[in-house]
Amino acid sequence: MSFPASVLRVMIASPSDVPEARDAVERAIHSWNDANARTKQVILLPWRWETSSVPLLGGHPQKLINGQGVDDSDIVFALFGGRLGSPTPDAVSGTAEEIDRAVEMGKPVHLYFSTAPLPSDIDTAQLDALRTFRQAMQERGLLGEFSNVDQLNHEVWKAIEHDLTQLRLENSPQQRVRTGVDLLVQPGSERELNSYDSKGKPRYRTRRWLEIENRGDVDAEQVVIRPVGEDSGVMLMAGGKPTVIHRGQSRRFAMELFGGESDPVVTVSWVEHGETREKDFHVG
Repeated sequence: MSFPASVLRVMIASPSDVPEARDAVERAIHSWNDANARTKQVILLPWRWETSSVPLLGGHPQKLINGQGVDDSDIVFALFGGRLGSPTPDAVSGTAEEIDRAVEMGKPVHLYFSTAPLPSDIDTAQLDALRTFRQAMQERGLLGEFSNVDQLNHEVWKAIEHDLTQLRLENSPQQRVRTGVDLLVQPGSERELNSYDSKGKPRYRTRRWLEIENRGDVDAEQVVIRPVGEDSGVMLMAGGKPTVIHRGQSRRFAMELFGGESDPVVTVSWVEHGETREKDFHVG
């Protein structure tokens, strides 16, 4: 079932030596969506330069990544392992430039350093540069650490929850104001076993229904559903009997579709604050 949501782009920034950490942040974002997107009406869209950027000529690669990634992102996660990364014309590394740009634009930036053991062939010049960078970053805010991907997953969730309390989102339940009844009507169906023929083969039938959700802040009273037109092609099992759909509640009404209109329509009427209202919905 569809639902309104605010979509936030989350940029994952890092040098090339932490691919597992980058994957872990993306998995954490997707798992947060699975658990929270519908109830919090927020969807997080991960952005990684290697999968999300569009090949384009006309400027230094880092400038193009800044324009496509940093500028259009709402949240930035930056990760470091044992490398600072390659320098750019304007910064000590591409990731450092992305961090600076995001901070200047007022975006929340979460910076994490790995404490996992380093490989024996570590580039010592890169490691020294990273340590100098980290020392500079300590003067600009709170830094995070992770020793494994499980800990990083926890850190990502914690950061997301913090950011959502700070951002003003148009579709969030806290910001959205509904007045009155707001009905969402959607048809549903599923195939179910009906019987077996003489040879033992299963026979199936399609069970259909209308699901009506009251997304408003007022109860819908005396709710009645009726087909539109004499040859509507819709038969409602109990739609003609008045009922109540409380605010935040969903109700299912059994129905059948048969030969008739190719795009059947039903009218839903209800009483709101003592006044009768009605609205047509397509259910084909």
